[in-house]
Amino acid sequence: MSTHAKRERLLLADLLEAAGPEALTLCDGWKTRDLAAHVVVRERRADAAGGLLVSALKTRLERVQAEFAAKPYEELIQLIRTGPPRFSPMSLKQIDEAANTVEFFVHAEDVRRAQPDWSRRELDPVFSDVLWSRTERTARLLGRRSPVGLVLRRPDGRTAVAHKGAPVVTVTGEPAELLLYAFGRLDAADVEVEGDRAAVERLRAAELGM
Repeated sequence: MSTHAKRERLLLADLLEAAGPEALTLCDGWKTRDLAAHVVVRERRADAAGGLLVSALKTRLERVQAEFAAKPYEELIQLIRTGPPRFSPMSLKQIDEAANTVEFFVHAEDVRRAQPDWSRRELDPVFSDVLWSRTERTARLLGRRSPVGLVLRRPDGRTAVAHKGAPVVTVTGEPAELLLYAFGRLDAADVEVEGDRAAVERLRAAELGM
């Protein structure tokens, strides 16, 4: 049975292929070639991917990622499609699902929503609930740099507190949109933002996400 991560992986590969290597993305400073290299390095070069979390390893990560970005674009796309090698922990379905469902969904939207003619995906309720569950679990990590109180709210009223504090800004939207907002794609997410005007402006200038 195909997992959510597997589906999002193939969708991301298709979007990157269709966009070509020099298309813009929502990742600041990255074109599609850079994003593709990031995805490949993250799951195939554990020795360098640690730079995503450890600042001391950032220089190595940037060097290795640049090396992969210099490879033929078609090769990068194929590496994404086929996934990590069999000896990698990420080749295990449970780990792939946990580590990559959100990663690939967000990056697919990074490609899609950077294009002038993009349109929202219609997500099935099961997948929407999966994204909401991930949003709930990681909300405080993603919102830790918020300068104001931040509450994420679904249209049905369910909420997740991303940051405690006052004044409070409430962001309302479907799970996919709230997840993108929490990952720092503030301008690309289709949400309603409510709160004190000054607080909203402070939030807009914040760096949410990982």
